[in-house]
Amino acid sequence: MPVPASEVPGTAVPAPRDRAGRMVLARGEATGHAHVIVGPDTLLLADRDDTDRLYIKITTRARVVHEEHGTITLPAGSYRVVRQREYIPGAYRYVAD
Repeated sequence: MPVPASEVPGTAVPAPRDRAGRMVLARGEATGHAHVIVGPDTLLLADRDDTDRLYIKITTRARVVHEEHGTITLPAGSYRVVRQREYIPGAYRYVAD
């Protein structure tokens, strides 16, 4: 979701990359596949106070890639990563991929 740059917390730090050096937005629980952001001038940031809150800063453009879905191109800007959730009686859970 696009957000104004001012909404990226000052406590945000570069998020850790996976073993392959990728910036993983979300990993599918069912398939193990991952949604990955790629771009030469792209940063994946985690809020130091809440590491589940992820943000992306893109200077020119980036792509979200996944083994089972089409690629999504994102223009320059700041984004908040929002994982889809679904309601089950009495609770919410993240949508499994």
